[in-house]
Amino acid sequence: MTPVLVTGGTGFIGSWCILALLDAGHIVRTTVRDLQREPALRSWLHEAAVFDDDRLTVVRADLQHPDGWDAAAADCEHVLHVASPTLRHTPTSDDDLVVPAREGVLRVLRAARDAGVRRTVLTSAFGAVGIGHPPRSTPFTEEDWTNTDADIPPYQRSKTLAERAAWRFIGEEGGGMELTAVHPVGVLGPLLGPDDPPSLRLVRRMLEGRVPACPPFGMGYVDVRDVADLHVRAMTDPAAAGERFLAVAGHSLRVVDIARILHDRLGERAAKAPTRELPVWLTRALATVNPELRLLKHQLGRDLDATGAKAEKLLGWKARPIEDTITDTAESLLAHGIGA
Repeated sequence: MTPVLVTGGTGFIGSWCILALLDAGHIVRTTVRDLQREPALRSWLHEAAVFDDDRLTVVRADLQHPDGWDAAAADCEHVLHVASPTLRHTPTSDDDLVVPAREGVLRVLRAARDAGVRRTVLTSAFGAVGIGHPPRSTPFTEEDWTNTDADIPPYQRSKTLAERAAWRFIGEEGGGMELTAVHPVGVLGPLLGPDDPPSLRLVRRMLEGRVPACPPFGMGYVDVRDVADLHVRAMTDPAAAGERFLAVAGHSLRVVDIARILHDRLGERAAKAPTRELPVWLTRALATVNPELRLLKHQLGRDLDATGAKAEKLLGWKARPIEDTITDTAESLLAHGIGA
């Protein structure tokens, strides 16, 4: 059996993809930027599942450097390209994310093509689908693309341009390699280790009482375990070749809905979560002095709804109820001492 390469193995989605592949019986090779993180990664995975250590190999490769990618892709039939540059602080310019994201995707695709990989699954995002558009009443689908001509945040711009570059590479230089893209909405779910993924920041801050009131917008959410399952299905199902798939559980949720679910499911342990939604006008005023709110300016007052019907129909994928995911997210954060 040939190994499956997973890039970004210590990341939130990447580590769950590794676990899903191991559970399905695959041999896995994963990349990390720092090999000193290998023992921690193995420890997290062993706490969640039983597997033979020789089924997992950890190698060093960095999206911003060429070294190591040819060796990482060697002898692989499939690649899950999950790694993507993320910033723990607010980016100062588009180039902070756009250039490394685009060049990183192309670096991985070239190595995969040269190694004879049959299919690469690219982890994109809803940020490459539904940003920069006027308000609409219908859910976004895989036919939609984010409008990069609009004034949109750097992260969404980076995901869109990186995916565009990936499809262009496949069409012009792919040498017959297949590409599939997975587009998660807001990713929640339990932690495998004590890391603090940016996608869980909202729930963490609610539990800590650092969100005095809920910003007025809604979007879709999905469980990281279901995102990993969709990656594995997209890797193996013939119907997935050349397709994009949104990963979303149900319909969009307002931020205040998440807070209410926390109160209902966790009781006093979620006592610090806010119970009211800010007016749009006040949120816009606060955004002039709050960089994080400023990044949400296109979402304020809107519900960015999306549908996962395509993945359900073509791949038999099904997401768990988002109420359970929100509960598991909070329980996991509290168990790791985050958000207490």
